[in-house]
Amino acid sequence: MNLQRYRHLTSFVMAANLAVIVWGAFVRASGSGAGCGNHWPMCNGQVIPHAPNVKTIIEFTHRVTSGLALVLVVLQYVWSRRLFAKGVGARRAAGLALVFIITEALVGGGLVLFEMVAGNKSVARAWWMTGHLLNTFALVAALTVAWWSARQGDKEPAALPINRYAMLLNISMLGVAVVALSGAIAALGDTLFPAASLAEGFRHDFLATAHAFVRLRMWHPFIAVGVATFLLVVTGRLMLAESFEPLRSQATIVAALVVVQLMLGLVNLLLLAPIALQLIHLLVAQMLWVTLVVLRARFSQGPVHAVHLSKAA
Repeated sequence: MNLQRYRHLTSFVMAANLAVIVWGAFVRASGSGAGCGNHWPMCNGQVIPHAPNVKTIIEFTHRVTSGLALVLVVLQYVWSRRLFAKGVGARRAAGLALVFIITEALVGGGLVLFEMVAGNKSVARAWWMTGHLLNTFALVAALTVAWWSARQGDKEPAALPINRYAMLLNISMLGVAVVALSGAIAALGDTLFPAASLAEGFRHDFLATAHAFVRLRMWHPFIAVGVATFLLVVTGRLMLAESFEPLRSQATIVAALVVVQLMLGLVNLLLLAPIALQLIHLLVAQMLWVTLVVLRARFSQGPVHAVHLSKAA
């Protein structure tokens, strides 16, 4: 089977899943999460909804594209089994991606069935959202490694030993996940409790009677700036160290995306989080996560990626 075609497939699978993730954020931001009622996987008890309203169309489109993304990940996994030997990184990553997209679908279904969508303001929704977000990050990480590993399939990767920089990147990835979680809560607070002005939003944040989502959203900018500063320091050290010259361009991209995210976050705050800007902010966050995962994947104790094609290939 053709390795180059598989590489094209992994790129398409990655792009398709990122598009589904961004559309899912639009479902939340537009208040369309209950567009299909509390039915799942059917929509309002129907396979194809009849005479749907706008919110139903938005939610149904998300379900259809999510199903197509699942099919693509299954295809990627089956193809990886034919192309790579057992134990090869590209094959393992494709398998993990399949596991995580299945759990992604189940968590998404749980959100609908337990009505943790639309105008639900319960704290339980935050816990569901946390699980959904962490699973999404794990899915994107697995897809990223599958994509990157496939591009190492016909050569020995320039692996770097695990050292303190690898550990710092691990901390950075954890920090990015925490920022994303706080951002998701902030976005949910903006959706459920919109403010007419920035000053009004600040007043609501400090009210003792304010909802937990409103009080928590004030912490997102501080967490984001703290993690961004840490990331810039780590990537700066990688860019300056001669021993990490192969990582210089990758570290530069990570640093650039961090700066772009900070700027987008500031504009998002000043403009009271318009939906379009929320989606751009999320997409850049996913791009940062993908780039950071690839940067971390360059550190290993040896060539652990797709360096042996299976006999079936």
